[in-house]
Amino acid sequence: MKEAGALQAIRSTLSISSSVFEPQFNPIGCTPWVAQSALQKAIRRGRTRIALRAAATLLQLAPERLWRRLACVAFEDIGLGDFDVVALTTAAMAGKRARAFLGGEWKVASYLTTRMAEATKCRGADDLLLVAENHPEFASPRLQLAFSTIPELNQILVSNKPLPIRALAAWFLLGTDRRPSPQLSRRRGDMAALVTALGSIMRPDLVEIATEGYRRSGEVLPVFMALLEPQLQPEFATVHDDDMPPETMIGDVPGWSVDMYTRPGRAALARLIEGSTDTARWVRAHIPSRQRVNFLGAIVFRLEGQCCRQRLRWEVADELRRATDYECNGPHCPDATEILGLVRADLGELNAIRAELMSGSLANVG
Repeated sequence: MKEAGALQAIRSTLSISSSVFEPQFNPIGCTPWVAQSALQKAIRRGRTRIALRAAATLLQLAPERLWRRLACVAFEDIGLGDFDVVALTTAAMAGKRARAFLGGEWKVASYLTTRMAEATKCRGADDLLLVAENHPEFASPRLQLAFSTIPELNQILVSNKPLPIRALAAWFLLGTDRRPSPQLSRRRGDMAALVTALGSIMRPDLVEIATEGYRRSGEVLPVFMALLEPQLQPEFATVHDDDMPPETMIGDVPGWSVDMYTRPGRAALARLIEGSTDTARWVRAHIPSRQRVNFLGAIVFRLEGQCCRQRLRWEVADELRRATDYECNGPHCPDATEILGLVRADLGELNAIRAELMSGSLANVG
């Protein structure tokens, strides 16, 4: 099938730009899981050197993980903050042969990683996903829309209903079988119907990038980013840095890269829960034992994992972030204000545990 015009033009731009940029290839001595976390969080924080070293690590150890993660970062963390960067990244996902034509794996990867780290960030699409998937206010639509027909879902998608309900309609049109969610019934989607509906309410290049992004990544975030775009009024948006908690370096990686998706990160969370901090006492008192590590990992993410330099601040994105942080943490924590404060005070203790656990694992990585 002939490639659409927007991606053709974007790929030409990427070829010209990437041809003049190639930093040193300098991997970190860590596992691919820690490298993935370091790459994404360093991009969010504008830490270009760490992001490049993490990208080199993944290209050396697990290149397929690098390209999947860059595609995810583009829509999850950059989004409407810099649509050109999102489009460039989407164009680079066409495969190894296409990247060879553009200048090679490291040249393209390092160029995109640098552009992302320097870009304005918008995490609105990820916050929209979390609100649609987890907020108690939308429990009934999550159930009802699973049984709606394709025309009914299309009608909701193009309506003026609340954005999370429209996002759920889009999710069911995409199909919930490719990216399963414990909150949503599984059903197959109708991509053609979704593309037609999106095309009736937004410009063609946005539809093209969103659908290609979904096709390459399997994530719903590209479509959610497109849904957010008409809500953005650039003249009322501002750019600010998030407050960053104190940082601890553990060898060549910051403590915030040791998250709940890494083995030492989960072990550190479990050890903190077993301890005597105010955080540990609160979690043991309120959260069932089997859910504690995941719950605390999500709270830690709210405080340090999602922190961004140059975050695009605008009304809809700010409200989605607020709802995600405080109201989407499960039935045992309807308001996360107290636990967020406790965990913030105990991040130093968590970093000390991370450093102790990582000292052995880093020594064994060659």
